[in-house]
Amino acid sequence: MTPERAHRRQPVSGRDPMEEHRSSTPLELLFDLTFVVAFGIAADELAKYVAEGRAWSGIAGFAFATFAVAWAWINYSWFASAFDTDDWVMRLATMVQMVGVIVLALGLEPAFVSIDHGHVLNNHVMVAGYVVMRIPMVFLWASVARDDPLRRAVAFTYIWTISVSQAFWVVLAIVDLRIGTTFAIAAALIGLELSGPVVAEYRKGGTPWHAGHIAERYGLLVIITLGEGIIGTVATINAIVHGSAGWTVNAGVVAFAGVALIFAVWWTYFAIPWAEVLQLRRRRGFIFGLGHIVIFGALAAIGGGLHVAAYFIEHRSAVGPTATVAATTIPVAVYFLALYGIYAAFARHVDPFHVSLLAGTALVLALSVVLAAVGVGVSVCLAVLVLAPVVSVVGYETLGHRHVAEALARIRAGVTA
Repeated sequence: MTPERAHRRQPVSGRDPMEEHRSSTPLELLFDLTFVVAFGIAADELAKYVAEGRAWSGIAGFAFATFAVAWAWINYSWFASAFDTDDWVMRLATMVQMVGVIVLALGLEPAFVSIDHGHVLNNHVMVAGYVVMRIPMVFLWASVARDDPLRRAVAFTYIWTISVSQAFWVVLAIVDLRIGTTFAIAAALIGLELSGPVVAEYRKGGTPWHAGHIAERYGLLVIITLGEGIIGTVATINAIVHGSAGWTVNAGVVAFAGVALIFAVWWTYFAIPWAEVLQLRRRRGFIFGLGHIVIFGALAAIGGGLHVAAYFIEHRSAVGPTATVAATTIPVAVYFLALYGIYAAFARHVDPFHVSLLAGTALVLALSVVLAAVGVGVSVCLAVLVLAPVVSVVGYETLGHRHVAEALARIRAGVTA
């Protein structure tokens, strides 16, 4: 039976990092739903700018947006893994942060527009969303400092880095500097943001996050983000079916290609036993967390790329078939580089077999773009693109699973990092 939840405020002290049967709570799943909106807006804006021939503006805006969205999720999720009490205080603090995420999402479109114009970055609403999120976040860390003496230094580290960086973000939004200067200062502020977890986790004793819980939380957000690919597939099919073509073979090909692409990408991510990998390499949790920002961005961009295909089929795009197909192949390539890179960092070994799989994936990705360049239809190119993740799926199911098992065995044998 599930233990009865406490109805009074609970002390915010560290949970057992080896707790059995630890899983995501309904509150965390509700929290994640706000990120569906944020990632969806970012992907839609990326698709719009790419389809209009303003790819660099779209890419810059998307990178800025996805980092902001993913970092907000990471801040909350790692705290909850270590200290979630699920009492009324934690629930209300989570609700306020959800409001902040929605405000952040509403600020994404103005930020894209300002980046495209190239004068002053309009991130006022995004910063306001972060302020709303960080007030309860600082409150929760202050509760840790009060209730958990062993982790007081960790809590104060997070409190100071979050508060100071947020104060500078507010100032940066108010002064309205030129966009190049703003991004230069923003890079420094992001460095300050990242320093908090590094100092707290590696120099101040760290937090008792749960490896299995973190792996599940990231896996769930991967699934949510992959939903953008399904939405992109539906948009593309809709463009074909409700255009002049109606129900055609192309519609069927796109439906199969879109779903198969998302399904195969899902398969590759969950082929790796992330919970065990994280437990064996706890000190590399920062690599896991930061590396997944790239993964989340790439997965959302895959959905954006499929939206670009819909614009092209509807004759609402200013780019040709080659750029249209590349809008999906590039994020797929980024995803696989990030996935294999994170795994190699944990395994501390570059597997030649994995290199061969990456090479095969690159060949398929290049083939899909070349076919578009020589006049093959976009729907057929998307079908070819499906084979890119299939390379890794087949490789894992035939030989790769043994390589993963051997790597885990080496780590268990006593290699520590």
